[in-house]
Amino acid sequence: MSDAPTRGDDRASWRRQLLQSRREWATTDAAQVAQAGLEARLWSVLEQLEPICLGVYWPIQGEFNPRNIACQAQRAWGTRLALPEASKDPVAMRFLPWDGAEPKHRDGCGIPTGEGTPLVPDVILVPCVGFTEDGHRLGYGGGYFDRYLAAHPEVTALGVAWASAQMPVTAFKPEPHDQTLMAIVTE
Repeated sequence: MSDAPTRGDDRASWRRQLLQSRREWATTDAAQVAQAGLEARLWSVLEQLEPICLGVYWPIQGEFNPRNIACQAQRAWGTRLALPEASKDPVAMRFLPWDGAEPKHRDGCGIPTGEGTPLVPDVILVPCVGFTEDGHRLGYGGGYFDRYLAAHPEVTALGVAWASAQMPVTAFKPEPHDQTLMAIVTE
């Protein structure tokens, strides 16, 4: 990644560059192959966990699409599914039940979400714009997942990312609010 920022802890520059690269890459044939590869690797992790309730996300900007894997867990183990619902004022996130179909509702950030009584998943798939090998995640900058995970330390948080989003450990220093993920799964 030749255009990667060279200064340490420049999250905004890293985020811009990684998102641009991911959006461009997502339209290639390689992205389709990577989708299948990540589904297979993620399934092998979920088989070990057999979640009772799996929190996923609605994919945006070239993210891995977790819909197939979520529906597979639903069929295999009767796993309940949930999508995040975020609000901007106050900044908060919770998970709402989702049946696996195209969502009918959007949250305060305009992203499709579930509906019904909020629930707390035992396993959550966390989208990563970037990540480091020591389990730190670069997100979109809103802090929604970090706040949620801080409030729910019992949740198993699995980062989901494309391998090309790996950053050097020195790319940024974790801040007190940054939550470390249990693992980050790539293709």
